[in-house]
Amino acid sequence: MSARRAAVVLGSLEVFGPLSMDLSMPLLPQLAEDLRTNDSLAQASMSVCMLGLALGQLVTGPLSDRLGRRRPLLWGVALFTLFSLLCALAPTIEILLLTRFLQGVAGSAGVVIALAAARDIASGVALARLLSLLGLVGALAPVLAPVAGGQLAAVLDWRGLFVVLAGVGAVLFVVSATALPETLPPPLRHRGGFAETGRRFGTVLRDRLFVCYLLVGACTGTAFFTYLASISFVLQDGFGLGPQAFSAVFAANAVVAMLGSLGNRGLVRRAGPARMYVAGTTATAVAALSLLGVVITGTGLAAVLVVLALVLFCYGAIAPNSSALALGGHGERAGTAAALLGMSSFAVGPVVAPLVALGGAADLTMALTMAVATALACVLVWTAVLPRLRRSPPAPAAGTARPDGAPHPHDTPR
Repeated sequence: MSARRAAVVLGSLEVFGPLSMDLSMPLLPQLAEDLRTNDSLAQASMSVCMLGLALGQLVTGPLSDRLGRRRPLLWGVALFTLFSLLCALAPTIEILLLTRFLQGVAGSAGVVIALAAARDIASGVALARLLSLLGLVGALAPVLAPVAGGQLAAVLDWRGLFVVLAGVGAVLFVVSATALPETLPPPLRHRGGFAETGRRFGTVLRDRLFVCYLLVGACTGTAFFTYLASISFVLQDGFGLGPQAFSAVFAANAVVAMLGSLGNRGLVRRAGPARMYVAGTTATAVAALSLLGVVITGTGLAAVLVVLALVLFCYGAIAPNSSALALGGHGERAGTAAALLGMSSFAVGPVVAPLVALGGAADLTMALTMAVATALACVLVWTAVLPRLRRSPPAPAAGTARPDGAPHPHDTPR
């Protein structure tokens, strides 16, 4: 596949998470009233879906290393469609929570296999550039989903939105079946069972550099989910923005993050993923600390929006390089490694959101949490990642061979 075609197809598979979360958000109060439950349990329907997205990757990713990418992906998308319909038919909040969790588990196939398939067809700078394109496509979902959800809420109830999600799943099933070829040929798959899967998890987790990437990703993910959990309260309750103005700012921030990914795609060819990763993490920490300073000094809404946009722009350059570097040495275990990366990202959200809500003043809590999390990520990059990165040999390109014609050890199942 060409890079652009791969980005469109694989990027479309990554929209499961944002669509599952954001599309139903406008009708949560209606959902709570219809199922005769409280707002907390209605909001929990989003948390259990995100938890399913996190845990499901630990199953689907390793399974794709054994069976290839297409079969687990097609089963996952088909089950996502089915569970979306069951969500629409849920008679009680308990049934809805169960089906939402299973919907997340099924939807995780698209998230993790998109990343693993990208590693199958590219590595190094090419992988970082491809993941930057995926970031552009994937970033459209957080922009469009709340807007689409708000518009659909005018003509549909909450059950209708889940039918729409089922329709999206059906479309993505057709796209996956017709436009995505198998990227992991049979000779590169492992034939072991649970024991082999466990060994592969152990191999990845014994890679200290990979674990460092996980820790940095957890820190930057904490900052990002803090932003998502707090920004509506900060702008609407704290600064008095109306729903339309807030939606415009939220969409603009998503576009800024997209521009960060686009800028990374252009610069990574010259600077390389490692330098861009270090620079992006450092710049994000500096911007987040500046945001904290702006909030403490009470400079005003305009300054908060400018500095927050800078944080998101820098953040857009972290994720593609982090994934490219982390997957670089695990080409033959791409599904397993991608599962751990994705799980560490999606598992942060359900924990961060309620904890941030306990912090009181939304703007100060958001800025302080983001500053601490990104500063810790920066310290880890400079003290743990960079020294190990300098000692590590360069990762082989996907599909490279030794001079004697044999497959490279990094591309051969162990």
